[in-house]
Amino acid sequence: MKTTVFSTHKFEEPHLVKANDGKHQLKLLESRLTQETAILATGSKAVSLFTGDNASAHILEKFNAFGVKYIALRSAGFNHVDLAKAAELNIKVARVPAYSPYAIAEHTMALILALNRRLIKAHNRVREQNFSLNGLTGFDLNGKTVGVIGTGKIGSVLVKILHGFGCNILAQDIEESKDLIDKYGVIYSDCATLCKHADIISLHVPLKASTKHLINKEHIALMKSGVMLINTSRGGLVDTKAVIQGLKTRKIGYLGLDVYEEEEGLFFEDHSEDILQDDVIARLMTFNNVLITSHQAFLTETALANIADTTIYNLDCFEKQIASGNEVTIDE
Repeated sequence: MKTTVFSTHKFEEPHLVKANDGKHQLKLLESRLTQETAILATGSKAVSLFTGDNASAHILEKFNAFGVKYIALRSAGFNHVDLAKAAELNIKVARVPAYSPYAIAEHTMALILALNRRLIKAHNRVREQNFSLNGLTGFDLNGKTVGVIGTGKIGSVLVKILHGFGCNILAQDIEESKDLIDKYGVIYSDCATLCKHADIISLHVPLKASTKHLINKEHIALMKSGVMLINTSRGGLVDTKAVIQGLKTRKIGYLGLDVYEEEEGLFFEDHSEDILQDDVIARLMTFNNVLITSHQAFLTETALANIADTTIYNLDCFEKQIASGNEVTIDE
């Protein structure tokens, strides 16, 4: 099946080619999906999209006019697709629901450790032959209370890692895990209670209308002074401007982000020669207690291979007109 693959990155291309093994006619494009580039899908029955591709209602209408019937997402998240419009146009959408929860959870832990022990600052000092330890003091994770919001596949792995560090774990989820309660002593609570008692808060829920700006000024006001906030899930879970205020007042003592609510057109691209136009992220980068990575938590060889395999499998199922089990509907 002829498929236009938008936002093809060098790090994923060999995995896609290997997984495909010549089955589908893949048109691999570096271009991100925009109003202007949508026309590149002309002649394809399917498209494959990455997290930064904007499948808005208008673009889906263009796809429909071009004869596109299927969208194979190379991500677990699907908030960049207008599912209502896709359903109206009978364009089928499938995602990669799980590729490596370990990759995301391990990156989350890396952000926690790097922020706590000030590893970036320490590294930069040593490179300048400054071997002073002043200003590098961290804290023991053992005995600290960590709030994990979302205990699905990724959140559950993080709980296990945190338990190994001797942390006390609070959690919030619409569905409580008896396994996590019994094996790791997890205590479930509501979001407000978690915010009040956690020393570290980590987000692992999908972005929906109900979770948009879950971390807002009201929840930040409830948090402990000097709390560490980590987001490796979706940028829109956090009201970034409210977080900046929290950083300015020192309510938030540490911030680790692998996602950003306005990352479209910014992350995954080299802007080193450009003048940064986003004043919000520019302000975030001025804080020395903020660590930002550009949506790389998923980036392991295992995850890339699994994403490619599932993407091709979804295309196979589209072509055969059989259910893959990975379909995304407006009800999700």
